[in-house]
Amino acid sequence: MGHSQLEKQKTHDRILEIASKRLREKGLEGIGVADLMKEAGLTVGGFYKHFASRDEMVAEAMKLAFGSWEAKVRSEGRAPADIPIAEYSANYLSEVHRDDVSGGCPFAALTADLARSGEKCRSLATEQLKTNLGNMTDRMSAADEAEARRKAIIVSCLMTGALGLARIADDEKLSDEILETARSFVNDFSAK
Repeated sequence: MGHSQLEKQKTHDRILEIASKRLREKGLEGIGVADLMKEAGLTVGGFYKHFASRDEMVAEAMKLAFGSWEAKVRSEGRAPADIPIAEYSANYLSEVHRDDVSGGCPFAALTADLARSGEKCRSLATEQLKTNLGNMTDRMSAADEAEARRKAIIVSCLMTGALGLARIADDEKLSDEILETARSFVNDFSAK
């Protein structure tokens, strides 16, 4: 890759990193191309050197967001599948994650937006959801695969919903109670 191609790739990656965070923070329709490019220190015209459309950029940014947790875990020298459910739920249902919307789980931040998004973005979200449920199934203690899958779906829905509700609450005590109750349930439920 030549120097100019390398620079173009770095710029492309920087735009996606910013978009990934802002979309989780503000919603899929919450930031326009002009504001995104301004934050990246670029002109609006430069956007189309990197993306054919805003929808293409949103899909690429969401793909980055979906893979951000696994990338972080791998950068720490760990395999995501090796994270036990108690540790996973403690991190996912934490005050730190609740307060980091722009760096956190895109499903918890964007459930309704993803349901209304375009075909490409929904397809990416569906594939990630399948991956997440498969990984969660592997963490469940159960008599058979069907029971593990059922428990994985329940736990995944509970955790995503609990994080979202904890973010909605403007009463910190209630928010903390939601997180703690969900953590406790996940640990009890997944161990049975």
